[in-house]
Amino acid sequence: MMRLLLSRRRFLTGAAVSASTMPLAGCFDSLGQRDGTARGVMESAEWLTYRVQRWMLGSDSLAREYAESEIRQPQRPNGTTNPQDADYRRLVADGFAGYRLGVSGMVARPGSFSLDEIRAMPGRTQITRHDCVEGWSCIAKWTGVPLASVLDAVGVAPTARFVVFDCFDTMENGFTGPVRYYESIDMADARHPQTILAYGCNDQPLSVANGAPLRLRVERQLGYKMAKYVRAITVTDTLAGFGEGGGGYWEDRGYEWFAGI
Repeated sequence: MMRLLLSRRRFLTGAAVSASTMPLAGCFDSLGQRDGTARGVMESAEWLTYRVQRWMLGSDSLAREYAESEIRQPQRPNGTTNPQDADYRRLVADGFAGYRLGVSGMVARPGSFSLDEIRAMPGRTQITRHDCVEGWSCIAKWTGVPLASVLDAVGVAPTARFVVFDCFDTMENGFTGPVRYYESIDMADARHPQTILAYGCNDQPLSVANGAPLRLRVERQLGYKMAKYVRAITVTDTLAGFGEGGGGYWEDRGYEWFAGI
């Protein structure tokens, strides 16, 4: 098993290094241009890496979990830490009593859930390491409801492929108005046993800085995939029509959609 893990790491590291040298090897078009040659090749390489990781890891392999003694600092916030959106501030002011998680799309029973209803579902607690794309990591205890339980409650269509998370935090003002954070994962990660909608961190209610009232934890991917301030969920068979079609706010700006670790 150790040899397999080392081989996988060597393969992925080599792929990443090869991809990262491409812009320096004569590809002068910007990776930010969605129709650029370099970006197209990078996206093809990313899809290959995604398929290989899925094959080598399998759909049920677990991220490492840690002992409580290994939690040595509070969870370091990433990304937005204090959204100023009016609808979010109203929820903060009333302790999220009026919060409802909407679930729609390719489901049999579209609906919404209050925070109390989510907390009443069978929960899961896990101590895992958050790895940020910026290079830092942090171990914390997360408590929440498995995303699979929420999906089962609404009845996901057999042909659905992705789960998209719409968030409260506005990242910028675009030509058509405010641009809010969004993310997406495939159905394999959505139903992974460690993928949860977390409402607690280190035995405390989830803080605003860390994404209250709900944040996604998808433990086998980098931190930017773990959407904070989750407002609504859409189950779909395509990522077209969400943001700029890249599958997430940062993916629309050049990041990888599958950020597996």
